[in-house]
Amino acid sequence: MSSASPAAPAGQAISALDGLPVEVMFAQIMQAVQKSHHEISELRQECSELRLANTSLERQVREGLQYNFHTARNGTPGFMTPAPPSPQLRALKFSPFLNHPIPSITTTSPDTSYYRPSPLGDNTLTAFPFGNRDIPGFYVVIPAGGAGTRLWPLSREEHPKFLLDLTLKGRSLIQATWDRLLPLSSATRTTVVAGPGHVSSIREQLPDLLPDNLFCEPGPKDSMAAIGLAAAVLARRDPEAVIGSFAADHMISGDDAFLSAVAEAVEVARKDYLVTIGIAPSHPSTGFGYVRLGEKLDMKEAPNARLVSSFKEKPDARTAASYIATGNYRWNAGMFVTKATFLLQLLDEYKPELAEGLRRIADVWDDEAQRQVVLEEVWSGLEKIPIDNAVAEPAAIEGRVAVVPATFGWDDVGDFSSLADLLPAEANQPRILGDNNLVVTEQVAGGIVVPGSGRLIACLGVDDLVIVDMPDTLLVTTRARSQEVKRLVKRCREAGWKQLL
Repeated sequence: MSSASPAAPAGQAISALDGLPVEVMFAQIMQAVQKSHHEISELRQECSELRLANTSLERQVREGLQYNFHTARNGTPGFMTPAPPSPQLRALKFSPFLNHPIPSITTTSPDTSYYRPSPLGDNTLTAFPFGNRDIPGFYVVIPAGGAGTRLWPLSREEHPKFLLDLTLKGRSLIQATWDRLLPLSSATRTTVVAGPGHVSSIREQLPDLLPDNLFCEPGPKDSMAAIGLAAAVLARRDPEAVIGSFAADHMISGDDAFLSAVAEAVEVARKDYLVTIGIAPSHPSTGFGYVRLGEKLDMKEAPNARLVSSFKEKPDARTAASYIATGNYRWNAGMFVTKATFLLQLLDEYKPELAEGLRRIADVWDDEAQRQVVLEEVWSGLEKIPIDNAVAEPAAIEGRVAVVPATFGWDDVGDFSSLADLLPAEANQPRILGDNNLVVTEQVAGGIVVPGSGRLIACLGVDDLVIVDMPDTLLVTTRARSQEVKRLVKRCREAGWKQLL
């Protein structure tokens, strides 16, 4: 009986095809074969991702999971990884933050000193294996650019702020970004776009980043070219790809709220919208751009999503206060989620020359020799423009940009004043980034001190100062003027001190 039962459906199928032309029968058979090939391809992709996840877990288990719940600051377990070093100071054997020699980057040696990573908020690598937050078809793009000149001399051109551990928690900003986003996309769908000077350091700090997913741009062309390049390449790899761009140097707390906002943004993006994530403002900041909320989209899968009425540039203090008073504005954190093909469509409409150049590069991206030839021909001529100005602002006027208002904590660590707010301190005492024993104060309130040189810093009767003492440079300013450090960097360059920048 068991051998005869499968024959019945086959016989029915044959009789159902009686009378059909041979061409139709052949087309149906080919369609079935193609479907089988597609399903096999998907299974292979899933197996590949599982192998990568298992390899990563095995490596982390070999290194050892060392965690002490009694001494942890935030009570969040995490895997042990080496503290990221500062190549600028490697010869001096001092970290810009710690009072001990810099450990070498190693992923296998049991003799390496390890530090418990406490990524911002509650994001940890341990959350990934125990809960499936994966969003099928979602690709993470991490633009890693900029020199962070407002944090000079802590941040340098060759070792910018996204490579630094600015909170002494054992993970650099780009590592914390990786940890936070990995559960949504896996290593196979996480890409980083960076300049040639930072590729080596990024590979050291993100050992699980696939070589094919590290896109090297020949020179800085602002966010539109970087994100557009990733979109063009990923659209060729997967025409249905939804991409999310998240800066490498931002700090986020409240990961559940963050991941929920991203999941909503992906659902809205699938309906052909460019989606940004709006941050609830905690104060009338003059350093951030703003998004004005429009009408609700009434999507069941994204109940909080709204249209963007307009984007606002960085306002003065009075205007920022009026924005917050209305309740209709959110900070623009530069997080964008959209279909890769839709972003290219917007570029075709608003910046056709840029779109054409990026497509030319993407067409030969997988051929390394051809890639270099086309990059040399095309890249230098691409327009240098932020994604906001290039596509977000004009598309918002036409009702094609949406926003998901979010509740998680966020900061772009734009200067020493904002960095000071992220560090713990006793009441009315300065914040110290580094060894507390190297700072002695008397009648000093507020401010931030970075004892990066290893020598004693003594302060008497000065309030709200910014003191950054590095082995090769000393910066002294006030918190109120920390946004102007960028001007000082320019003056140093003009004075012939480029080697220290």
